[in-house]
Amino acid sequence: MKILLAAALALAALSSAALAAPRTYVLEPARSEVTFAWDFGADEIKGRMPVATANLSIDFDNLAASQVDVAVDVSGAEAGFPFATQAMQGPKVLDAGNFPLISFISTGVRGTGDGKADITGNITVRGVTRPMSFAAEIYRQRGSAENDMSHLVIVLTGALNRSEFGATGWSDLAGDQVRLHITAAIAEG
Repeated sequence: MKILLAAALALAALSSAALAAPRTYVLEPARSEVTFAWDFGADEIKGRMPVATANLSIDFDNLAASQVDVAVDVSGAEAGFPFATQAMQGPKVLDAGNFPLISFISTGVRGTGDGKADITGNITVRGVTRPMSFAAEIYRQRGSAENDMSHLVIVLTGALNRSEFGATGWSDLAGDQVRLHITAAIAEG
């Protein structure tokens, strides 16, 4: 289980040497997942996508200097049932054959206190790039020392409207908003 980092405590606990530069992290794929949900009539459909690549750099002394670059594999996406998976990957929605990746590149990170931050950036879906924001929370492993930032979990939440990216298939059945929940287990690398 993870313990939520209080931003003030985390920064106070880290030595000034540890804060001198951004720290590079690598994704732990087995402990990470990108999940999504959308409305399908009165029901909520949920699914997941595997992470293809992730590059993360966190500067605990200057969060604005932190960077996130992540891509997920559309062709490996799974929805709640086979028809939904096929429809989502097909040309009327995500068009996995022509656009196999969804990418997000951060343009800014702003701490909001109590181990939380807002991450803004650009997301590219179906070749269309739009600005997007995620709410982020950072955790460290239970039982680890207060200054041990070698293994962390970042939880990101956000939402996008699929119509803004041309993913308009079955709009009479499926809702426009897609809610995202990303759990990224990372290790200093």
